[in-house]
Amino acid sequence: MKTNNLIRLSAILVILLGLIFTGCNKKSTTEQTSTNTSSLQQLTLDENNVENNSDDAMNDANAVLTPGGLKSSQGLPCHATIDSTPVHNDTITIYIHYNGLTCNLNKFITGTIEISKNINTHWYDAGATVMVKFIDYKVTRVSTQKSMTFNGTKTFTNVSGGYIWQLGYQIQSLIDRITGAILVTFDDNTTKSWNIDRQRTLTRVIDSTNSAHLLLTIEGLGTADGYNNLAIWGVNRNGENFYSQITQAVIMKEACNWDPSCGIEIHQIPATHKSATVTFGYDNNNSQIACGSSECPTRYRVDWTINNQSGTFFLPLH
Repeated sequence: MKTNNLIRLSAILVILLGLIFTGCNKKSTTEQTSTNTSSLQQLTLDENNVENNSDDAMNDANAVLTPGGLKSSQGLPCHATIDSTPVHNDTITIYIHYNGLTCNLNKFITGTIEISKNINTHWYDAGATVMVKFIDYKVTRVSTQKSMTFNGTKTFTNVSGGYIWQLGYQIQSLIDRITGAILVTFDDNTTKSWNIDRQRTLTRVIDSTNSAHLLLTIEGLGTADGYNNLAIWGVNRNGENFYSQITQAVIMKEACNWDPSCGIEIHQIPATHKSATVTFGYDNNNSQIACGSSECPTRYRVDWTINNQSGTFFLPLH
């Protein structure tokens, strides 16, 4: 009888110890997942949207600089007017004034882009450089009604030479480089300053339906404070210095509204010991999509570290 009681007590003790141990483990897991990753989430979302909106503007500038761009609507932005000034001190200035929806109806844009170039600069020449100034260039995404406003100046260089319309016919790729500094104001009136040094390579591909589409490959060429391969760096809307490196070229597809389809970026906020490795190209089920697939991504993966904590989450592209 005593033996049976001892067995019962032992069993109860084992169960209690198991419950206590499980409770401790659950607490530990909860503490880890409750780590505040909001600044990393905000940084990755901000950068994706800033890059996407910025690339749209630079593509418009490229279209305007192409011969016939001022006389033809092909490739030019919808709901925008284009004019230029007389030559002044060997410089001609072209303005793109926006006031309406983009051609794909995804964004509403207001404001102005100012393109200045020397009259002796021919955009098709390798190394040709122009200045692109953003003047209250405000982009509002229709689906979310979130907006951001750009002010600042970029240097736009045609590294390889050539025009977009020559891709796939007379040239295999078109390489440009964008450097400069931009102040971005968000719809909650927070701001962030961005330094930019990105190289973009445009190629034309034929898909399974025999339709031609453009691919945009992004690389980071910047260096600052011991970091290299930087595409963007500066101060985020929380007042923290950040550094964004491209460690695997980011590829964007015209057929997917220039959303990133693959590639890897690493965002670092050293002062608070935070980092996020972003891998692009996931669907709504958080499954990775092959980069060469015709399917367009909707989400991306973030592997984060904060001090000695780490984890993974997925976010929508917009």
